[in-house]
Amino acid sequence: MMIRAHVTIQGQVQGVFFRAYTQEKARELGVSGWVGNNSDGTVTVAAEGPENVVKQLIEWCHSGPSRAQVKKVDVTFETYTGEFEDFEIRY
Repeated sequence: MMIRAHVTIQGQVQGVFFRAYTQEKARELGVSGWVGNNSDGTVTVAAEGPENVVKQLIEWCHSGPSRAQVKKVDVTFETYTGEFEDFEIRY
């Protein structure tokens, strides 16, 4: 089953290459979507793909790259749209 997840990650997640490592992991897993920083210091991920690999990416977001200190991860599952061709970093 194909799913879409909207993920917000809180903690020390900016300035630690969270976006770059998330993109690398998503591409490794075959997940499409995007990752971006928010003005409140959080990082947002929109991810689409097979349920098992999207959930693997979400699980990875709970720890992130080695320099990150993740405090909280909020996940909302949404309707799959198939709109993404790749996994991009949004600036």
